[in-house]
Amino acid sequence: MPAMIDSPLSITPDARQKIDGVRTFNDFADAYLRIRVAGKDGPRFHYEIALEDPRDRAPEDLALDLDGLIVVMDPTSAADLDGATVDLDPAVTGGGLRIDNPNEGWQDPVARAVQEVLDLQINPGVGSHGGMVTLVDVKDGTAYMRFGGGCQGCAAVDVTLKRGVETAIRSSVPSISAIVDVTDHEAGVNPYYQHGH
Repeated sequence: MPAMIDSPLSITPDARQKIDGVRTFNDFADAYLRIRVAGKDGPRFHYEIALEDPRDRAPEDLALDLDGLIVVMDPTSAADLDGATVDLDPAVTGGGLRIDNPNEGWQDPVARAVQEVLDLQINPGVGSHGGMVTLVDVKDGTAYMRFGGGCQGCAAVDVTLKRGVETAIRSSVPSISAIVDVTDHEAGVNPYYQHGH
């Protein structure tokens, strides 16, 4: 059994019913629920949620007992999940699980300020052309951006970056000294080119 911890997260009754139903359907009543923060894209976490055989746990795993449901996670995920709630996601056919996590979002005030510029000034404009700009990270005065949608592969992205995004961010957030485009533009499609029928 992994080391037991106090509950850093909770599970709603609807989510618990879904999990118990899957355990019963698979005839695997003692399955653990593994929750892992698999990565981060900008301010959002990516999660992996799976039922797992108790014998597959790792020695460093932490566990919590939620009324007979053992939830296991690695120590890093446990810290990132503190205060989170596992709930049923009505948008998923058949009822998938989602995690509502107060730890998502930018903790750094400079990153929060840059995100606010993107949300209020930049994305409404580029969104009208089918594009969007995502803040990936802020380090040492440099904001790392990813251009998506119609912006990915667009020939005008350099103009958008230099004249629009960079100007708006640097005037609103003076501590940002550089902006780096981390988009893979080779993977994009020219939004102004229509394939023939």
